[in-house]
Amino acid sequence: MVVGAGLAGVRSVEALRARGFGGRITMIGEERHRPYDRPPLSKAVLLGGTDSTVVDSDLDALEVDFRAGVAAKGLHPGVVETTEGELDYDGLVVATGARPIRLRGDGPQHVLRTIDDALGLRSLLGPGRRVAVVGAGWIGAEVATAARRAGCAVTVVEAAATPLAAALGEIGAHTVPWYAEAGVDLRLGTMVASVDHGGLTLADGSAIEADVVVTGVGVRPAVEWLAGSGIRLDDGVVTDEHLNTSLPGVVAVGDCAAWWSRRYGLRLRVEHWDTALGAPDVAAATLVGDAAVYDPVPYFWSEQFGHMVQYAGHHDGARPIRRGDPSAQGKPRWGTCWVDAGDRLVAVLAVNRPRDLVQGRRLIEGGQRLDVERLADPAIALRDCTAA
Repeated sequence: MVVGAGLAGVRSVEALRARGFGGRITMIGEERHRPYDRPPLSKAVLLGGTDSTVVDSDLDALEVDFRAGVAAKGLHPGVVETTEGELDYDGLVVATGARPIRLRGDGPQHVLRTIDDALGLRSLLGPGRRVAVVGAGWIGAEVATAARRAGCAVTVVEAAATPLAAALGEIGAHTVPWYAEAGVDLRLGTMVASVDHGGLTLADGSAIEADVVVTGVGVRPAVEWLAGSGIRLDDGVVTDEHLNTSLPGVVAVGDCAAWWSRRYGLRLRVEHWDTALGAPDVAAATLVGDAAVYDPVPYFWSEQFGHMVQYAGHHDGARPIRRGDPSAQGKPRWGTCWVDAGDRLVAVLAVNRPRDLVQGRRLIEGGQRLDVERLADPAIALRDCTAA
């Protein structure tokens, strides 16, 4: 049984069949849609490029009993409680993803997690509409980009001192000029007290008037249905490097899974498309008794204000080395590499430098020691920065 019908869920079905599992597979999904991709929601869908992001997968050929509009309510060994009654399983994939965090207040606030969210929000964007976006993270920046292209007057409110603070720390400050260039009113170090009818009330008592409020302050793993099941929970479903949970015969994948990374020596939970794409093969291998380890170099990308931003790795505790000048005229091409105490690359940020991302990811996987001085020279390809 697969609980969750997003990309991670449908890829789990495909992986089970690819590994020769010929038994019955049931997949349930809370939404009343066929499985679809989420990254385009804040990009192509919100910008009006498409109305659908359905995953290219033939569920009939996979012989999966797909039940849309069915949610999991609880779990006991061998049984999932759902809104349509109990369903038995021999092996279980938990792929329930995450839910957006909402702010206090009785005013209408929009989030961006589902296709319905994206289409509903898109219908509200247009010339002269006042849009307030709470949060200058990845989603907030992409929503602001789409709203400005639609002709809206946009204000972005961020509690931290820089955009992308949670993901990039102080390096996120280099994206501040992008907001002004796009005509977006960016307010940093600003706390929201509540979402009210007509806009936002800030912590200092002042207000921001808005026709549309979008909240983009993060998500929480959708694992409340697992309370009391015996599965260990800690910022998601805790798994080992094989994606096993603490309950036999149960694995977890995608946004809800906090897996052990051998590469970084800690537990990671990564809320990005690449994780949902890659983890299911390891989870399926584990369920059918094959040997497999999940230890990727995490990767994600974002398009904001005309810039392509890509990141791979995990940089906590590492030393940053900048490549290129973020303040260069035109469309600056720059990035940051993070190295550990042994001068090995652990993460790379590439802004309008796609080759750095591709080469950097390979260097992280290879674990070679680098020449830090060459690394800081943007004219030298990353692949040519290995130490002698």
